[in-house]
Parts: sequence; C-alpha cells; structure tokens
Amino acid sequence: MKFDLLRNSLRLRLLAGTLVWVVISILVAGWGLGQLFHQHVEAQFDTELKNHLDQLTAQLIVDEQNRAQIRSLPSDPRLNKPLSGLYWQIDRMATAGERSARAVLRSRSLWDETLAVPADTPTDGEIHRHRIEGPQGIALRTLERTVTIDTHSLRLMVAANESLMTGPVAEFKGHLWLALGLLGIGLTFAAFMQVVVGLAPLRSMRDALGRVRLGDTRKMEGTFPSEIMPLVNEFNAVLAQNAEVVARSRTQTGNLAHALKTPLSVLANAADAPDRRDDDLARLVASQVDTVRKQVDYHLHRAQAAASVEVPGMRTAVEPVIQGLVRVMQRVHADRQLDFVVLPDPLNLAFRGEEQDLQEMLGNLIDNASKWARSRIEIRVSSQSGKLRVTVDDDGKGIDQSERNVVLRRGVRADEQVPGTGLGLAITDDLARMYGGDLVLAQSRLGGLQVSLTLPAG
Repeated sequence: MKFDLLRNSLRLRLLAGTLVWVVISILVAGWGLGQLFHQHVEAQFDTELKNHLDQLTAQLIVDEQNRAQIRSLPSDPRLNKPLSGLYWQIDRMATAGERSARAVLRSRSLWDETLAVPADTPTDGEIHRHRIEGPQGIALRTLERTVTIDTHSLRLMVAANESLMTGPVAEFKGHLWLALGLLGIGLTFAAFMQVVVGLAPLRSMRDALGRVRLGDTRKMEGTFPSEIMPLVNEFNAVLAQNAEVVARSRTQTGNLAHALKTPLSVLANAADAPDRRDDDLARLVASQVDTVRKQVDYHLHRAQAAASVEVPGMRTAVEPVIQGLVRVMQRVHADRQLDFVVLPDPLNLAFRGEEQDLQEMLGNLIDNASKWARSRIEIRVSSQSGKLRVTVDDDGKGIDQSERNVVLRRGVRADEQVPGTGLGLAITDDLARMYGGDLVLAQSRLGGLQVSLTLPAG
C-alpha cells in the first residue's frame, strides 16, 4: 500500500528521493568529519607526548656514581600533581640475570604507582606506542623510547589519560551531530518547500482543467512555466479539435436528416395520393415511412448526443432553459390553460453538458406532462448526491407501475389517441444514460406521473 502510494504520487517520490540523499549525505559527512577530527586530535596528542619524551631524553644523563639522572625536570605542572593524568617514567632495561626492567626514575604525578609497559625490544632511539592500564585503572596512551648511554640501556616512557584525547573528540562529535541534525531539518524543510513551489504550476493546471470540466471556460487559461506550456497548448489544441469534431458531426447529422427526410416525404406523398389511399401497398409504404421517420429521428438524436457528451468545457444553466421551455409550452397549449409552476432554484444549478441536449431532454419531459396533465404541472430543480435532479409532476391520470418501463421503449405510446411519436421518453432516457444519469418514473403527489431526471451537475 505504501509502495503504491509512493509510486503514484509525484510529490512523495520527489520528497522521498531528496530526503534519502539528505540523510545519506549527513551520515557520510558526520562520519567523515568525526574521523578527520579524531585523527587530528590523535596526532596532536601524540605530538604533545613526543615533545615531553624528547625533553625527557634531552635531560637524561648518567652521573659519576653510574646512576641515571634528569638534569632538569619537564616544565609541565601536571607532571608534579599526583594522579594528574600525565606521567613519565624511566626504566633500566633488564640484564641477563634479571627477569624484567626496573623503574629507576618517575614523575611525581605517579605518586607510588609505576607504569607496566608490554615487553618488547625497540631498537635504540625507536619510538613505540602502547595502550596500557594506569593508576586507578584508567587507560593510558603511552610513547616509549630506548636510549643507550655508555653501558646503560634505559627505557623512557611518557603516558597520558586517553580521556584527554577521547573527551574532546566525543564533545566535538556531539556538537557535530547536533549541527548536522539541524542542517538536516533545514534541508528537509527546504526540500518540502522546493517540491511545493515546484509543483505549484501543476496545481494551477489542475484548477484550469477543473474550470474546463465545469464548463466555466472552453480552454485552459492562465500563466504557466515554459516547461508546462507546451502541454497546455497541446491540450487546448485537443479541446479545439473535439469542438470541431462535434460541430462537424452536427452538420453531418443535419445533412443526413435533410437527405433522408426529402425522399421520405416524396414516398409519403405518393402513398397518400387520393387514387392510392385504399391500396394495400400505399398503406404499407405509409406505415413503413412513418416507422423510418421515427427511427431516423431517434438515431439522429443519439448521434448528436454521442458527439457532444464527452466534450469537456460544457456547462448549461438549468433554470433559464426551463423558463424558455415553459413559455413555449404555454403558447402550444394555450387553449387548455395549464398552470405551469417552476419552483425556485436557490442554488442556481447547472448541467455539465450541451444546452441543446438539455433542451431536448427537458422539452420531452415538459411536453409529455403537458399532454397528460389536467390543469397543473410542477417543475423542481434540486441537488442529490452531488448530481443535478429535475423533477416534473403532473396531475394527469398517471401510468400504472407495470407499464412504466414499457413506455421508455422506442415508439411505445401509453395512449394512441394522444398525439406523439412515442420517442420522447426513450430519447430522454438514452441521452440521460449517455451523460451518466438516469430517468425514473413514479407516482406524483399531484395524482399523475412524476418523472425524475438525474444528470451530472456543472
């Protein structure tokens, strides 16, 4: 799940990639700087020990009594403070009859302790390094040198607490990791801001696409970076091409309708001639011509709707279309004095689609209600689950529940005595389904039929 989220999110991928490199860089930098500082402190520590060892070597003499002596003690005050952490010691190398070296001189800082250095045989003047246990069990870093004066072979040692070296290193590393941690937080914030700012044009592009989808505009508008502008131009070109396809489809369907209706009219007139009205062939031709006309009208409506339903940028206000259709129906059915009631739409809802298709669907519903209503028709626009819903109620005789699905079929009429083709509800149902909506017939509270049309809201 997390991997899929990371793979599908450009923002998370950019942030994750940046953070991985930030963490790796900080860890490598922290380890590398820590090692460099440790090596530097260690070198300085050894240099200081060697300076003390050189001073001790320079002051070493053998007196007339054949004893090793120090002419002038080293000047570092720590060498005179008991257990200060800095020590020196001079051993006489073991002779053939002795088992081990014997300490002959040592610093006051050792008090009554002696340094036990691992047995080895350095050549004259050679410096060896050791890590030994000193007073109070504290680890010491030791430098030793063997010096031969006359017949005396002496081992000179200088030692210091390792904490004098490791303490500053540990303190430095603590400050270093704290500083790198703060740097990492700063870099993380900078990476986040970079991703937010860098992807901001994509959000603007998404908003522009949303406005096209809602029908507020027919193309993507706005100022975009040069890297994104070619994509915006291509998308606008696709929108323009789709609009051109729709216009061309409408023109072609109009031409087809004209091309078909003229021969059909000729056939109908020929079949309706006075000398052929009683002819069985004439009646058959007239019947088939009427059927073909219905089929042509039905499929032309479907073709026109299919050409426009997927075109983005369509948005049609619903209430003005309803008001216009009501005015037309009032004139068409003026002799019946029908009362058309359009309930107010406080939300000013809109349809996400072609105005012509909305007029076709609502016109069929209002015209159907006008044919069957006794005196009153109510039209209501509302929002349901984020979709547009138009409800048309009439006070006519209604339709039995068993027949409601039947009247949605092409060419089926509830009453053959009422003028019509039987295609209105079928066309409306097909158009609604093309737009992802539906058409539902139910019993009206006015006593007649209630038709509910659900469409995508704009």
